[in-house]
Amino acid sequence: MNMLETGPDGLCRCGWCMPDAPEFYRRYHDEEWGFPVGCDTRLFEKICLEGFQSGLSWRTILAKRKNFRAAFAGFDIDTVARFDTHDVERLVQDAGIIRHRGKIEAAINNAGRALEMRAEFGSLAAFFWSYEPREEELMELMVAPSSPVSVRLSKDLRKRGWKFVGPTTAYAFMQAMGLINDHAQGCITREAVARARAEFVRPSRVA
Repeated sequence: MNMLETGPDGLCRCGWCMPDAPEFYRRYHDEEWGFPVGCDTRLFEKICLEGFQSGLSWRTILAKRKNFRAAFAGFDIDTVARFDTHDVERLVQDAGIIRHRGKIEAAINNAGRALEMRAEFGSLAAFFWSYEPREEELMELMVAPSSPVSVRLSKDLRKRGWKFVGPTTAYAFMQAMGLINDHAQGCITREAVARARAEFVRPSRVA
């Protein structure tokens, strides 16, 4: 995959979203991917969707994101944590999402674990941003499928009972939620993400 591709608008973007990607995919790249997120709901949604992506493409998941949000109550953590076997059966029958029983059950399980984490840290954001890599820990842009930090994050999540959160999933989550800026050098969005990260107030753990 080329690090950069030129789109139909003549602008250079990361190669993963070009050159034949639909407009919604380019908008996701330009407006969302890599910008720092401190909202627990969005963080929970993303890590759940990354779990659903396992073995598939993010483009497939993104095309179904609206359906996922409807099916999972907007990824409200408290609501999803109360889902029961009837909800599992409802979701398995929902053709608008990925009907993988194990991934559905994992998302519900992870909502319960997210509540525990929120009680411990004050917010999911405080936990996840504690894994923002230091400068010396940063990897070469978009080359490796995981990193030493994503391996540690994955291990910590699994120790806490989370499911479908392997190192590759954790790394993709970190890229998307702005814990690192993995836009390629020369990409039209890289500097905007850098500015957003510089201005972002990192959430801290509640004592």
